Amino acid sequence: MKKMMILMMLTALMTVTTACSSDDPFESNNNYTFPEDNTGENTGGNTGAGGSSSVASGDLTTFTVAIDLATAEPTSDLGTVYYPDEEDNLSNTSANSFNEQEPTITIDLSNPTAKTENGVTVTVNGGHVTADHASEKNVCYKVTGSTSNGSLTILGDKKYEVILDGVDITNPDSAALNLLSKKRAFIMLADGSTNKLTDGTTSKNDHKGALYCKGKLMFNGNGKLEVYGNYNNAIHSADYIIFNTGNNIYAKSTANHGIKANDGIFINGGILNVEVSAAAAKGINCESNIMVNGGRTTVVTTGKGVYDTEDKETKSASCIKADSVFTMNGGELWLKSTGSGGKGINVDEQAYFNGGSTYVITEGGLYYNNGSQENTNYTGNTDNVSSDYYSSPKGIKAEGDLLIKGGRVWVRTSGYNGEGIETKSALTISGGEVASYAYDDAINSKGDMNISGGYVYAQGQHNDGLDANGDCRISGGVVYAICSGSPEVAIDANTEGGKKLYVTGGVIVAVGGLENGSSLSQACYQSSWSSNTWYALTYNGSTFAFKTPSSGGSGLVVSTPQTPTLLSGVTVSGGTSYFGGLGIASATVSGGTTVSLSSYTGGMGGGPGGGRW
Repeated sequence: MKKMMILMMLTALMTVTTACSSDDPFESNNNYTFPEDNTGENTGGNTGAGGSSSVASGDLTTFTVAIDLATAEPTSDLGTVYYPDEEDNLSNTSANSFNEQEPTITIDLSNPTAKTENGVTVTVNGGHVTADHASEKNVCYKVTGSTSNGSLTILGDKKYEVILDGVDITNPDSAALNLLSKKRAFIMLADGSTNKLTDGTTSKNDHKGALYCKGKLMFNGNGKLEVYGNYNNAIHSADYIIFNTGNNIYAKSTANHGIKANDGIFINGGILNVEVSAAAAKGINCESNIMVNGGRTTVVTTGKGVYDTEDKETKSASCIKADSVFTMNGGELWLKSTGSGGKGINVDEQAYFNGGSTYVITEGGLYYNNGSQENTNYTGNTDNVSSDYYSSPKGIKAEGDLLIKGGRVWVRTSGYNGEGIETKSALTISGGEVASYAYDDAINSKGDMNISGGYVYAQGQHNDGLDANGDCRISGGVVYAICSGSPEVAIDANTEGGKKLYVTGGVIVAVGGLENGSSLSQACYQSSWSSNTWYALTYNGSTFAFKTPSSGGSGLVVSTPQTPTLLSGVTVSGGTSYFGGLGIASATVSGGTTVSLSSYTGGMGGGPGGGRW
């Protein structure tokens, strides 16, 4: 019932936080800022394109993701903060009854003292301290000091607050901070403080995290916290976790997940860095919903896949794993998975991108394991291999519908079979900036694909750009798609299954052509193309400039709402940069040569890129 209530509240919040898109695809979107603005002088070359793979240039191919403890928390492009219950918000005066100026109980872990004070009992066993506030309300603990062989355990039947002010706890055989009360736990990181929690590689009670909480876990304050999980997870809540503005938290696990929660993870702000290295480990893992509304979250996973002997299937590492719904409303996500079969975002139900900036890199190859043989860089044909035996690297994967309405989503995959953005259901893009440069299909949907707005770049290095296994409908926005070469196409639909590509609007640039049998209500035109060259596509006074790849599919197809003109070899200035400098909207161009356009009715090219049909 609790998960259902949270899901209903999330759905309501997603309804009010969706971004609006302009009817004019060249109009700048003022809802978010693009850090790259390649508006300098750009000129293109003239060499012929071709080959069985497509290669791009620009920031999309070179941006990096790394743990960043120093860069300030972003203050723009934020979503609305979310609390499942008003009692979770410390800024709510009715919820905040803690007396932080004169904390009820002080605990110095460097020199702990047993005592009974204000209804709280503190017991000490060596360096291990247990505090029990029983039924006392609004107890506030202020904790200082360090121990190399100790812990702090808290019990009680009412909500409580723990102020960490220069704490360093190492517990060799269990949790360092063990919050066993089932009530709300507010962790306050004291301003200017640095705190550290570490467990050992063994456990006397099979503990679940270096910081374990049995109830709801809320992080507040402007201090720093480092959590190191060497036996299991770094941070684990049996309920939900909320991160807030001002937090600076680093979680690292060498044994399991970085951050784990059963009933939800909500990132309203703060600086959050997560590293995990175990096989099939997740950076941020939740059995329910994950929502990002602000802050800067960086996750790096390095573990390979693994064969689960109980479920009899392979499983892989993921930077973010949501067993229910994932929602990105604001802030920044920086995700990198380097292990075999690794994923950036892996969602069991729906995924929503309404705002903020999401950057994803996967570098691992395809993971294969049939229970007796393992291959961490499998390059064979998987058509006749059970899907239980392999795990493909993917930037973003959703089992349910995937909807992108705003913000920026950049994805890059380089390992064998690595798809950029994939949904096992329907894909809808109605706004924002989406750019995927992938080893395999750049953007793939098992069901229908609908694009009605936004800026979309899809380049498959060894396959299609856009690939819909259902119908593919393009009615608006700007779409720049590139395939690897024949027999692949830039924009594909499942014609073999009775589906079709429908073009009724928008601005389209397709290096490698469109699927056979397409329904082209909006006129399309074809020409040859040259590699590494700046082109200018103009209609009705608006210009979209784009740079071609160094290699790619045969032939160039363009489509605009009115009859366009196309110039090759132009110099570009001004405008708004998209796709890491590969596309410029509202561009000012000079020079160039007029390209002859002929009518196009659909179909793949029959030879190397750069040639005519």
